[in-house]
Order: sequence, then structure tokens, then C-alpha cells
Amino acid sequence: MCLRAWELCGDDTSGSLQGVFEVLSKTIVRLAIPVAAGALVLTGCGGDEGGGGTTYKIAYQGPLSGQNVGLGENMQNGIQLAINEANDSGDYDFEIEYVPADDQGSETQATTAAQSAIDDQDVMAVVGPAFSGPANISAPLYGEAGLAAVSTSATNPTLTEQGFPTFLRAVPNDSAQGAGMAEFLAAEGVGSVVVVDDVSPYGEGLADVAEAGLSEAGVTVERQSIPADTVDYSNAARNIVESGAEALIYAGYYEALAPFATRLSEAGFEGIGVSGDGSNDDELINLASDAVEGWYLTCPCTDATQEESTQAFAERYEEEFGIPPGTYSAESYDVTNMIIEQIAGLNGDVSRESVHEALAGAEYEGLTKTFSFDEQGEFTQQAIFMYQIEGGEIGYVGAIEELVGG
Repeated sequence: MCLRAWELCGDDTSGSLQGVFEVLSKTIVRLAIPVAAGALVLTGCGGDEGGGGTTYKIAYQGPLSGQNVGLGENMQNGIQLAINEANDSGDYDFEIEYVPADDQGSETQATTAAQSAIDDQDVMAVVGPAFSGPANISAPLYGEAGLAAVSTSATNPTLTEQGFPTFLRAVPNDSAQGAGMAEFLAAEGVGSVVVVDDVSPYGEGLADVAEAGLSEAGVTVERQSIPADTVDYSNAARNIVESGAEALIYAGYYEALAPFATRLSEAGFEGIGVSGDGSNDDELINLASDAVEGWYLTCPCTDATQEESTQAFAERYEEEFGIPPGTYSAESYDVTNMIIEQIAGLNGDVSRESVHEALAGAEYEGLTKTFSFDEQGEFTQQAIFMYQIEGGEIGYVGAIEELVGG
């Protein structure tokens, strides 16, 4: 962090002046701390005039280790690419630095991860939290710190209903995704569905909406809850096959769906399998192989490799990281660029509060969609897209609204 009153953040090699500068710097710091501490909390190094050496930080909170790390890395790569391109562009009189805040996708790690971002006073915004459970715990902390948390993937509908002052959702919530699942299966003529949640805030919220939508469409629904840490899914799989259900919706993450789908396949399940964005990752296929062949996966995200607007991004992403962009890579790229644009638009008057205010009122045209938020911080668009696993690959099918003729 830069604490000097003028731009001496770099090394000074001017010979005898070095000692003078060091003494003056120490004196200024000692005298200024009682007066300037509050300002530093808000702006970090952002108060440097002229831009030279000014660095603002953008954090990402999500699973960067542990289970479901694949989803976290998808987003982290999109964020890092946006930051690299901004720094290399020469368009800004400041630098952006990336700060990881690994919560392992776990509620028990959420407070520590959020606090690590909050305690770095140069962090001006956070992309995330990635998962709904950690978001529910972290959002109040970010609100107290005045730090904007813009999630590209936390979809539990209740997150924007609790009055978190700085939480913004940059993705359609599960009210749209669950309803899309129900609409799709009803349009396929399915008469009976088992809806399974993984006993997580994300899974339960998604399953609730899917169950309600199916019931409203006249489809017979059986609801089950199977914890994500279940050791053996054999009994659950047999029960589902014996129920005669024509389809199964699994509301949870790929790490648990993989062994569940394997047991379902072994038990002879031949119905339609559907899961959501928490399972929409190539790691599902790596873990479950042929057991998930034919499964449908929904997501409030488009395939960056297929959409014309994101193909150039997808090429740059693969060149940078050696793999194609995954679930929420492009959306996280867009949100990071939105944050950078809002910082630039503040013309040096940058603080956590000013950045949040700018983001909350922004309308940003990204590669994937136009980003804007209502008064509760809810995303204002609700499009949901369908994918299907065919030939050992996740293929893009299209918008559910178009598939069901809505």
C-alpha cells in the first residue's frame, strides 16, 4: 500500500536524496496516520494524482481448491484475462491487480475468504461469491465494508431479498433456471419426475422452483434430498429406478452428481436426466464418463465458443490458458470489464463506496449480455440456456424459451 504524500511508491535511486526521502516519508506516515487512516480505508493508493503507480485491486471469491474447483477456475481465468487485457491496453492511467479469495465453495470457509478481500484496502470490488451458500454468509460482511460483491453465478433467489447493501447479482436466478427445467420437461411430454436436491442452499432453492413449476404444469413430482457427501448412492439410485419416473432433476454440483449418475446408470435408469449450472462443467464427464451421456444441463450462461459475440474472446482465452472457456468464464470476464470501466469513469475519485454506487446504477454492454440491476441488486434479464452431453462432450442446444416454443 502506498502511504506517501507524493509518488514515491517505487524505488528511489537518486543517491544522497534517498535518505532524505526515507526520513521525510517516515515522518509523514507517523504524522498522517491519525488523520488519513479513514481515507486510506476507502481509497488505498487510489488517491495518487496523475495515475503513475496507482493500482486498484479486484478480488474473486470462489472455489479455487477442494471440490468443484473446476467451476472456480473457469471464472478466475475470465477475470484474469480481463485484467491482463486492461493492463496491456494502455487505455487506463491505473493498473488493476487480481486478488484470489478461495472459499472452496464452502460456507465454513466463506468468512475467512471474504475477510481476506475486505482487509486488503486496495480491493475496490469483488467478483463473487461464486456459490449461493458462501454468498449468503459473505454478503453481509461486504455490506459492512462498503465493498461491492458482484456475483456471476450465485443463483439462489433469496440472496437479493435480504437487503444486503452491496450485493449485486449479474446472472438470472434459480427462479428462472428451475422454471426453465420444468418447462422443458413438460414440453417433452414427461409425466413423472423425481427432483433431487443436494441439501445445499443452491440445490434446495433450485429444486423448490423446479418442483413448483412441474406441479403447475400437471407433472407428477416426487421430491428427495440426498446430501452431497453421500458415500454410496446405490440405494437412492435403485429407488428412483423402481419409482418408474420418466425423468430426474438433480439440483447440485458435478462433484456429487458424477457418482450418483454412475449408480443410476448401473441401476438401469433410462429416463431423461437434467441438472443445472452447478453440474455444467467438463469435470462431470471426466468423473462419470458414459454414465452422463445424454444428460441435459441448464445454465443462465451461453457457450462462449458458439455465440458469435464471444468467439473472439474464446480464442483469446484458449490461447492464454490452453483450454476453452467454461461455465461463467465469459460472464466473469464481462463483469470484470464492467468494474474496470466504472473505476475509470470515476476520474480518480475512487473508493469502495463510489465504485459500488457506480456499479449499482450502471448499464454495461458486455459480450454475453447487457448488465444492469434493479433496486435490490437483482439482474434484470432472465434468459436460460440448455446444453446436452453427447459423444462425451457438452454441446450447446440453445435458449429454453426457443426450445419450448415460448
